[in-house]
Amino acid sequence: MRLSRRQQLFQLARTALSQIIELVLRLEAEVRQLRRRVKELKARLALNSRNSSKPPSSDGLAKPAPKSLRQKTGRRPGGQPGHTGRTLQPVARPDHAQVHALERCPCGRCGGCSLRDQPLLGYEPRQVFELPRQPLEVTEHQAEIKCCPVSGCVVTAAFPEGVNAPAQYGPRFKAQMVYLNVEHFIPYTRLTRLCEDLYGQPLSEATVLAANQRTYEQLAPFERRLLHLLPQAPLNGCDESGFRVAKRLHWLHVVSNPGLTFYGVHAKRGTQAMDEFGILPRCKNWLIHDHWKPYFTYDECLHALCNEHHLRELKFLAEEQQESWAAQMSRFLCDCWERRQNQGVLGPWQFKRIRAQYRAILAQGRRRHPRREGSGSQSKAANLLNRLEDFELNVLAFTLFEEVPFTNNGAERDIRMEKTKQKVSGCFRTLHGARVFARIRSYISTCRKRRRNILAELQRAIQARPFIPTSPCRGP
Repeated sequence: MRLSRRQQLFQLARTALSQIIELVLRLEAEVRQLRRRVKELKARLALNSRNSSKPPSSDGLAKPAPKSLRQKTGRRPGGQPGHTGRTLQPVARPDHAQVHALERCPCGRCGGCSLRDQPLLGYEPRQVFELPRQPLEVTEHQAEIKCCPVSGCVVTAAFPEGVNAPAQYGPRFKAQMVYLNVEHFIPYTRLTRLCEDLYGQPLSEATVLAANQRTYEQLAPFERRLLHLLPQAPLNGCDESGFRVAKRLHWLHVVSNPGLTFYGVHAKRGTQAMDEFGILPRCKNWLIHDHWKPYFTYDECLHALCNEHHLRELKFLAEEQQESWAAQMSRFLCDCWERRQNQGVLGPWQFKRIRAQYRAILAQGRRRHPRREGSGSQSKAANLLNRLEDFELNVLAFTLFEEVPFTNNGAERDIRMEKTKQKVSGCFRTLHGARVFARIRSYISTCRKRRRNILAELQRAIQARPFIPTSPCRGP
């Protein structure tokens, strides 16, 4: 049956309308996808070192305005009451004394009369601390040569231990070179210039390398002791960070507490490296970390999560994505920590109330971000909610246990300066060189935590008498 002209036009209009609707729906879906993508890109651009785990070096020139996560305490800046000052104090026995004679009276009333014949009443001392004019002393060891009256052999006296060459640097000087290179990250070339400028003596890079190598070898007993003591500590902080070695990505691992520090370099970031170091598999007490999943494979440990990481993520969600529950959770965690500092750990009933508040805040977030089963990408808010729900006891462990801190800042501080080394000197050329650096840094950090003089302890290490800790916490 042939359609009329009007029916044909009507059918064409219906077809065109369906195509337009289909196009609009497709464009609407694309717009939603693009909006979601733009939101993700804006969120990525808004990430910085204060609202995420990104390092401060990634902020570039456009650094964010400082916004501390700490709450105001009302205390004035500077040293607090009870803080031990470090003012320069006079010594009882100065190395030199210089007397300034008083020959004329400076009072202005007598016309400057002579005081030469007046008795001495005393001295007003003032001490000036200065470097010696010749900071490098040379000691010549002269071994006597004699002839044996019985055998007729010409014999020579023995030199002291460590005196092996016609001209060499002493252990105190070598310790200083190791200290400047490993502790203060002065590169080899600059260190040779520094030595010549300060001491008037040329220094080869090989001398510094040899001093580092000898220190590394003599610290083997210290490292064995470190690996034995760390698993016994009541709490250890763990962290890891990328480390460039031989133009390839390696990982610097740290396990530390207030009295000990271990650094290890490995090609892997996860459990393969941790197992080879042999510390975490033997830990039975608390580990605090940033929720890196391989740490949870050590199920004989008690795990606590770093709340500083949570505060940064919550800060991002509250400021950039206007998540009100995130701001509430941030205030809640800070209030819990302040209460812990002022009143100590919570009792069972107090913790029950705290956990109810914690869950109520998470429930607010769940109304906007319901839990989704199965695999697939989720928003940052949903991922954080999952973690805070699934690991609530690990998050709130600091409210119940005295030994658990609020953050893992101790381990993060221990690893931060190692990153500075790469900014100054670039990557390590060999894996052995990186491990030499890591072992010496472990020794320096441990000695500093035990409040021991670093230069003196490095000299002892070079002389095969390194400091060996006896306890897993701060002490002798």
